[in-house]
Amino acid sequence: MDNQYIERVVDLTSPEKNTIYNMSIEQAREIIKTGDTEAIRSIDGQFALISVNGKAVHLARSIGIPLRYFIAKIIDGPCLVVAERIDTIYQYLKKKGLDDQFHPSYTRMAPAHYLTKIKLLGCPDPNPAYDRFFTPKINHYAKYSIEEIGEIYIRKLYLEIMKWLQYRVKSGPIGVSFSAGVDSGSIFLLTYHALRELGENPARLKAFTLSVDDINQDLEQAREFLDYLNLAIFLEAIEIPASDLDWKKTIEIVEDYKPLDIQSATMNYALLKGIRSRYPDWKYIIDGDGGDENLKDYPIEENPELTIKSVLNNVMLYQEGWGVGSMKHSLTYSGGLSRSYMRTFAPADMLNFEGFSPYTLPNVIEVAEGIPFIEITGWDYEKLYALKGAIVKCGVNAVTGIEMPIYPKRRFQHGAMKKTTFASHFPDRDLDYRLRYQAIYA
Repeated sequence: MDNQYIERVVDLTSPEKNTIYNMSIEQAREIIKTGDTEAIRSIDGQFALISVNGKAVHLARSIGIPLRYFIAKIIDGPCLVVAERIDTIYQYLKKKGLDDQFHPSYTRMAPAHYLTKIKLLGCPDPNPAYDRFFTPKINHYAKYSIEEIGEIYIRKLYLEIMKWLQYRVKSGPIGVSFSAGVDSGSIFLLTYHALRELGENPARLKAFTLSVDDINQDLEQAREFLDYLNLAIFLEAIEIPASDLDWKKTIEIVEDYKPLDIQSATMNYALLKGIRSRYPDWKYIIDGDGGDENLKDYPIEENPELTIKSVLNNVMLYQEGWGVGSMKHSLTYSGGLSRSYMRTFAPADMLNFEGFSPYTLPNVIEVAEGIPFIEITGWDYEKLYALKGAIVKCGVNAVTGIEMPIYPKRRFQHGAMKKTTFASHFPDRDLDYRLRYQAIYA
């Protein structure tokens, strides 16, 4: 092997996956190169970009596209390899005869909403520095009613869907990953309304619902939701046998081992695989991932590390985890949805879909973080859990005029199959997921 043919910075990312509305990708890279965090925040859309200025390398991403890196040692000094996936980095190193340096735990995930600054100086390389470029103002809507907050929040979400339709998805069918929960239900109705407002044929839209072994709550709920609104024509069930579920394969796809994320991703992969088998040329999928995180709608009592005070007092806890610089922040991964979004991104990417989760965009998160959660809930768990449905229902009605049905929260992996089926196809122990992940590069 002749090391002189290896670039000092190897960019293996896919620029075409970026969706930026107000500038070119090259203009965005120039902004990232300057390190000006206010200017980076002005980049409108979702992105994962790298910019190089001599030995200084800057990385920046929003939640919707992952970004990983690895520093390899070559004769001329450090070589930074950047990609969306761990296995992409590994295959490159293997091709260059550098795979003996590799271990998945040596890779790093750039955290969303931060400018990651790396200096390629030599051995030992310094740790990256981080500058936050997205800092939403908390309690901005303290004097607003639930109805007013709902309209502001959903109108912002609606504008993001409109931009996506006008500038990214100008033609072709659009699939919604649809359980008829608050998040997917709102996404379906807003996309339907946007197509009509744009003068497009709403028949471009289809609501895909996963059904494992024929009988499950999600499909029944989806039918009830759409029947109530006289929109049943848009529903298409993707029915699969439980034997098609493979959590071990999902771990390889997602490159992670957290049980809830692997379970959800297994369902997502099964749904998308079913769509792909029916529609070989289908491209665009839109979903509601990020909606729970924005309005803090997770059962806190299921996580012994959390209390309602930690959830409401920590800005973007569900989007970013405990935050860069904290003891609980992983070097190999980022935190919160910044990390776990691989459950949505990777299955779609693996099956050649282009996915879009508008709830994950900074413009939408910014409104959510401005909600006065403490004032509204008074630290009451049940009031917090009821808040998302109330806000979204008001907002959808204000934007579309549609009275959206609201159902109790249910995880994807629990709604798509019976409890007994779930129990027989997924391990009980967290350790089983971790061991399977470790075996990939053993």
